[in-house]
Amino acid sequence: MKVSFNNKPNPFYLTLKEKADRYFKENNLKPSGNSKIYFKSTFQIFTLIATYTVLVFFTPSPAIAIALCCVLGVNMAAIGFNVMHEGGHQSFSDISWINTIGAYSLNLLGGTTYFWKIKHNINHHTYTNIEGLDSDIDIQPFMRTNEGQPRHLLHKFQHRYWFFLYGISYFMWIFWDDFTKYFTGNIAPNSDRSLPFREHVIFWTTKAIYIALYIGLPIYMIGLSHALIGFAIVCFVCGLTIACVFQLAHLVEGATFPIPNNEEKIEQEWAIHQIETTANFGINSKILHWLLGGLNFQIEHHLFPKISHVHYPEISNLVRETCAEFNLTYNLYPSAYAAFMAHMRHLKRLGKQD
Repeated sequence: MKVSFNNKPNPFYLTLKEKADRYFKENNLKPSGNSKIYFKSTFQIFTLIATYTVLVFFTPSPAIAIALCCVLGVNMAAIGFNVMHEGGHQSFSDISWINTIGAYSLNLLGGTTYFWKIKHNINHHTYTNIEGLDSDIDIQPFMRTNEGQPRHLLHKFQHRYWFFLYGISYFMWIFWDDFTKYFTGNIAPNSDRSLPFREHVIFWTTKAIYIALYIGLPIYMIGLSHALIGFAIVCFVCGLTIACVFQLAHLVEGATFPIPNNEEKIEQEWAIHQIETTANFGINSKILHWLLGGLNFQIEHHLFPKISHVHYPEISNLVRETCAEFNLTYNLYPSAYAAFMAHMRHLKRLGKQD
């Protein structure tokens, strides 16, 4: 299925883009990251290395080890949000090779950047919340995320078992999804790209390095049981953090799930489609903005994926202003908690609704 958008004319996006371009020109700024993101990413990478070193080489007490494993899981997710995600969108820096290094940090965190760019950058960012095309909302058969998916009996309880499912999502991603994509070639809907030889080498090399660093070396240093328990905690916390952040952006009350018409076309222009299918949360929290790499400004990210998140607070004002001009609803939850509760209500409604 090839879905298109009604982009002629597209007055909303043209108006908004003109304002954004003027903002950067008048303030003599580059859309890419600046010293703030360089300092933050350096700190986060250093923290990960330090935490890993203490856990593997200094064997702290069980209580401290569990706490540090939780910190390491959140730390890995934060690097994904701030370094990998920005590098993958070419917004971390105005220097291409730095963005490439940032993007491929995902491979050292267990994932596969080549697959992620196709699944996320192309499918998710183009066909946001469109059933059958946006694989980010496809958690079948375990969860029902929109009315276009069939309802099964277990979905009645999805607002209760989400915790376990989100927790194992990172482990399943790196040890099941990536290998399934690799061997089947089915990376994402409407994607028939073959893996270049270079990516074959990167895939196997980085998977081996990841397993050696996070499983092999810890087993050698602290023993099988302690290493596997620690790894399980890290994976669960990392998966839970990543899943919750991304679910709060699209699978909440207020976000829509448009259905293409008989001509396989979305009636709205692409930018309005992004506004209607996406939600922000806690945008006044500097802590969330710092930790999540601006992913709580998901609307701005979807409209301007190549603009670094360090600019989103200012860009958000322009987006809200333009939405008001065009009488569009700007989906905003005041806090992460409010967005989380909206996500729970969304899951509960879909689980009971036929």
